[in-house]
Amino acid sequence: MRVLISGGAGFVASHLCDRLVQEGHEVVAVDNFLTGRSVNAEHLNGKRCFQLIEADVTEPLPVDGRLDHVLHLASPASPADYLNLPIETMMVGSIGTKNMLDLALAHQAGFLLASTSECYGDPTEHPQTESYWGNVNPVGARAVYDEAKRFAEALTMAYHRKHGLKTHIARIFNTYGPRMKLQDGRVVPQFLEQALCGQPLTVYGDGGQTRSFCYVSDLVDGLYRLMLSDEPLPVNLGNPNEITILEFVERIQRLTGTRTPIEYRPLPEDDPKQRQPDITKARSVLGWEPRVSLEEGLRLTIEYFKRLM
Repeated sequence: MRVLISGGAGFVASHLCDRLVQEGHEVVAVDNFLTGRSVNAEHLNGKRCFQLIEADVTEPLPVDGRLDHVLHLASPASPADYLNLPIETMMVGSIGTKNMLDLALAHQAGFLLASTSECYGDPTEHPQTESYWGNVNPVGARAVYDEAKRFAEALTMAYHRKHGLKTHIARIFNTYGPRMKLQDGRVVPQFLEQALCGQPLTVYGDGGQTRSFCYVSDLVDGLYRLMLSDEPLPVNLGNPNEITILEFVERIQRLTGTRTPIEYRPLPEDDPKQRQPDITKARSVLGWEPRVSLEEGLRLTIEYFKRLM
């Protein structure tokens, strides 16, 4: 197959490029390098089956030759990025999504949207199922990301219903692994950078809030299976093993050997208190569930950050 991936130099998308190339497909990766990094895909340069194009998907993007799938992963994804780039985040979620849908429609290709668990906001349902409509503050600082993805989901379903376009929506929960950026703002790179540099570990609130961490190779396997499926409605992709932030800090301290203290700070506005996916649908529809343990995934990620630093 020939597959276009927007945001192809990003953390998750670059790993998805690897998987597609490994499976023998031709990949056209598109990125404007606003938050993506060319180094994430440099090991694929020179391969006949891979092409990286610098372009902004909020502008029309003509592509020569056939496309079998369009995978839309372009977007700032970390709080540090989307709070710093609020308008760009809204634009790529709205105009960028429309342009990618139009591209898929023109080529009669399948379309996959990388959405987010942030669509659930600060959830009142736990764990979160795909049928839950969410609890999002539409005018909060985080809304630029939450509402951009919610709009993108609605637009994707509109194209599916009106044009019969084959579409897929992945609601991605906390994902970690190599190629995450330092100063990313997300909990894994923040804690690892602080631990490896001997700095205090910053915990927001009392640390009782929960997250569920999925290693990137597991997520990519879920995205690949979803792309090949016939499921048009949202599917949760994440690790259902829930852990508190304080428990996670203790895990980081043990694996890195750090003895630095914890520094508590106020909880950011609209920060979710609980985050745990119900992956019943992914198990039944895709035959998918995470396989990499948190212990193993963190060891691989720590090795990457040690090399990076």
